Amino acid sequence: MSIDRREFLKTLGVAGASLSGVSALGQSKPESHSEEFYAILHDITLCEGCQECEFACAVANSLPEPSDYPDSEVKRKLKPDQYSVINAVETSIGEVYTKQQCMHCAQPACASACLTKAMEKHEEGPITWDGDKCMGCRFCMLSCPFNMPKFEYDSNNPKIGKCQMCFSRLTEGEIPACVENCPAEALIFGKRSEILREAHRRILDDPSNYVDHVYGEFEAGGTSWLNISPVPFEELGFNTSMDHKPYPELTKGFLYSVPSVFVLWPALLLGLREATKREPENNELEVEE
Repeated sequence: MSIDRREFLKTLGVAGASLSGVSALGQSKPESHSEEFYAILHDITLCEGCQECEFACAVANSLPEPSDYPDSEVKRKLKPDQYSVINAVETSIGEVYTKQQCMHCAQPACASACLTKAMEKHEEGPITWDGDKCMGCRFCMLSCPFNMPKFEYDSNNPKIGKCQMCFSRLTEGEIPACVENCPAEALIFGKRSEILREAHRRILDDPSNYVDHVYGEFEAGGTSWLNISPVPFEELGFNTSMDHKPYPELTKGFLYSVPSVFVLWPALLLGLREATKREPENNELEVEE
């Protein structure tokens, strides 16, 4: 079964407006504290495609070592056991390297859609997944505008795999492993407001080397992963038509108009998960990008 993510979100929003008598988009916006979040900047002009960030990520998260390498002929994809990938992209100025991982939205649709709070946004910025709370609905996959969470379809006890921004390291006063191990210093880490200032400073100081766009500053309401580039982001395959409104606004009308969803569904679905989590996953949910 093919499900279009945008239509899924619109359907939820329309259903909520009908049930509650008010438009989901008419609700007051939740207060944003994104300037206090931590963020990571990927300066694509400095990235050498060395994959050290991928290897560091694998070690920090006890994942398999990456086995393939950036090639402009191949679009490498995220996997449940690979949270970060580097891709080589042929552009108008030649080959450049991009990095893909969870964007850690300031107001994440995945956490908003998660009925059991398995996806959680932390005040430090990272969005983490808790397998003990997950009941396998995969609403996080459908709701994510960046298509980041990945599901282990071939496992008897499937998990959702995504970058956690090394949350456990942050709680111990360390920085994310990818940032710490980038030899070209293409990755920098800090408070989001400081990272944004640095991104704009680089663009203003060297306008011939950068396009005037910090990807992630406004996309999907803003993210904790930011990118600056020597070429327009559409050349790199980034979604540049993304709404600047936080994506949870598309689902809140539906969820908040049906209070029983929060009261009854989590307990029921968690009970079902406990009863069936050892059963093989037979049906694959296909997400149409």
